Amino acid sequence: MRTSTTALTVSALALAATALAPGLATAAAPPALGPCAQGELCLWTKADFKGARHVYELSGTDIESCTALPPGTTAASVANRTGRPVTTYQSGECAETGEFQTYPGTGTWEPESPYRVRAFKIWEN
Repeated sequence: MRTSTTALTVSALALAATALAPGLATAAAPPALGPCAQGELCLWTKADFKGARHVYELSGTDIESCTALPPGTTAASVANRTGRPVTTYQSGECAETGEFQTYPGTGTWEPESPYRVRAFKIWEN
């Protein structure tokens, strides 16, 4: 009888927790991190590190210069593994009149940018 009482108590507690916070019982797991090697800035066309991926390295990118994504391309998720701060811009010209966000270079993963990224700048440390 004790085993069934304990099982009933555990079930009742789980049911009560679900009733108090229904989103917790069905919450989805966080998205898996997309592939982005050390020293790279990776931008995906879709949220959650999905869609086409664009990869930039310091060796092929001018520091502190505006780099626009290819024409007609935007990014929805970002991983900064360059070791330097990176600012992403809503504007294709890195204008600060639109939205922009700076990500530290210590290994930042942003599964869903709050705006469509059209350009970026990699900064000196």
